Amino acid sequence: MTLDSRVKAIGEIKTAHLFDIAVDLNPRLNIGSGSFGQRVLFGAAGGSFEGPRLRGEVLAGGGDWALFRPDGAMMLDVRLTLRTHDAALVHMTYGGRWITPAELRADMVDPIKRHQIDPDHYYFRTNPLFETGASNTRGSTTSSAWGLGT
Repeated sequence: MTLDSRVKAIGEIKTAHLFDIAVDLNPRLNIGSGSFGQRVLFGAAGGSFEGPRLRGEVLAGGGDWALFRPDGAMMLDVRLTLRTHDAALVHMTYGGRWITPAELRADMVDPIKRHQIDPDHYYFRTNPLFETGASNTRGSTTSSAWGLGT
């Protein structure tokens, strides 16, 4: 309970699994160091996604414009275009933070070892946003046809 009467209780936030995604990446483009850190583009070359109610392909042309800060945190700025199994196009964006302790950084860049690291040992959070103009079967133009929201 809060002491400030302006803060109102909200309902429980519920989540549901939407899909798993695998994005194929082009070779990284090192944009260079600036006052905020090292900027790198990991361009999307394709990929796929699949979940209980949504599946399809990741189209080439998007990517992750990453910022590697001097403190070891990576800031994510991802923009992708998805094509669903029924040919709808979905614009997916997300920002986030990936904070890896110094002792794990060498293993995180190793193609084999990075998949063996316990996720409890680093911080990785994103917040996806989906947009589409595709119509569902009732003719509306909301993204709820694919379970993306209401």
